[in-house]
Amino acid sequence: MITVENMSLQFGGQVLYSHVDLKFERGNCYGIIGANGAGKSTFLRILSGEEDYTSGNVSIDPKARMSVLKQNQTMYDEYTVMDTVIMGNPKLYECGKEKDAIYEKEDFTDADGLRAAELEEQFAELGGWEAESDASRILQGLGVSPEHHDTLMSAMDPRLKVKVLLAQALFGAPDIILLDEPTNNLDLASVVWLEDFLMDYDGTVLVVSHDRYFLNNVCTHIVDIDYGKIKMYVGNYDFWYESSQLMQKLIKDQNKAAQQKIEELQSFIQRFSANKSKSRQATSRRKLLEKLTVEEMPASSRRYPWVGFKCEREPGKDRLFVEGVSKTVDGVKVLNNVSFIMGREDKIAIIGANEIAITTLFKILAGELEPDEGSVKWGVSTTQSYFPKDHESYFAGHDENLIDWMRQFSTDKRESYLRTFLGRMLFSGDEVYKSVKVLSGGEKVRCMLSKMMLEGRSVLMLDQPTNHLDLESIAALNNGLVAFPYNIIFTSHDHQLTQTVANRIIEITPDGIIDRMVSYDDYMKLYKDADE
Repeated sequence: MITVENMSLQFGGQVLYSHVDLKFERGNCYGIIGANGAGKSTFLRILSGEEDYTSGNVSIDPKARMSVLKQNQTMYDEYTVMDTVIMGNPKLYECGKEKDAIYEKEDFTDADGLRAAELEEQFAELGGWEAESDASRILQGLGVSPEHHDTLMSAMDPRLKVKVLLAQALFGAPDIILLDEPTNNLDLASVVWLEDFLMDYDGTVLVVSHDRYFLNNVCTHIVDIDYGKIKMYVGNYDFWYESSQLMQKLIKDQNKAAQQKIEELQSFIQRFSANKSKSRQATSRRKLLEKLTVEEMPASSRRYPWVGFKCEREPGKDRLFVEGVSKTVDGVKVLNNVSFIMGREDKIAIIGANEIAITTLFKILAGELEPDEGSVKWGVSTTQSYFPKDHESYFAGHDENLIDWMRQFSTDKRESYLRTFLGRMLFSGDEVYKSVKVLSGGEKVRCMLSKMMLEGRSVLMLDQPTNHLDLESIAALNNGLVAFPYNIIFTSHDHQLTQTVANRIIEITPDGIIDRMVSYDDYMKLYKDADE
């Protein structure tokens, strides 16, 4: 379906990737991965024709129809939700509009009749009579109820707009689908539906995603952008990751053996080059040394942080008591009589369709909001560290460097001490003197995690901590949370993190909560069984 031959791309003289040779075929789903800035989204834009490449060739089957997940949420504000989805098949949409316009004419001519007949035939061939029902099925699968289908996009909640644009990309059985972060801000039910849709889809799919579980479920191949190259591997993300780690270890072991040989030769030369009886042998070794080259590790763009949380004060038996908490936000009751007790072993994942409700609960637990009704009581020996979903207030109005920013949260003001925590999150060397006001979204998240590691609290509260993080940082955070021996309360769109960390699921509903002492996958199974 898509063939890439010797393609290269340069920005201002800098090579992003070069000599790319790939073939994407029908029936496969290709997960595109790489570090932040590696060029994943750029590669999708090249394939869609939105961006030029420097050299080489990109060819697409001329008979194939390509659909792309649009990122501009205001692009279709003047259209209804239904029209926006059907516009995913432009030929069908234009055919329908022209046909309707002809029938609406007051001075209907014979020529109009002939044209209308042509359009009717074309409309039927394109599946026009099933278009609205197909669009409705996709919209409802993604959680956009029929009451919104005739609503103007300009009046839609941004979270629903994302779903409508995704429905547009999936509509009309395109031959090729390009998806850039399709699971962002999708709820559990929508992600499950999307996985099922893509697994049953017989066209060609290319998807950029930071969701490891999603990539594992839907991908037949992984396309890795690294070392300035783009390479394709058969298998899902876990298979690629394990294979990649094995290859890195083999290369490292080979390098180690070569380096040991060089050091041995250098030592021999130093010890014996002045010794006449050994001078010939020393000369021979020197020549061998000159020919010996150490196979360097590839200059990978990936950087692997390390996340580890420690508790400075052992908590007692009592941890958290939430009793009858209710809260209304902007006239809507988002929390209704929420009650639960957190036990000593609990790592709780908070889930639910209403993210405002979840964030409101976190703010109440953190003491940033007061409930309208009910109470929150922490155990007297507990200490809490909070990662808010919107953490911009920690950086807004600040222009100090990272070291000085960290100092405000630490009793130990030494730069060497603060560097330890920043370094774990890949801020090293002169990077620690960077002003916080120029940090990217991902860098701000890493700063917040550095702060949490520094605080040494006994309870971690995290509201969407994986937003803006690359796969390597998400994996590091995942490992750190799994290893933490005390309480965690968190919410995340990352399925794998939720499954591996949580031993208790609390779902916020309009009527209160559903509380289960199960893993995330077990909860999902209960959810599916109940739905069936």
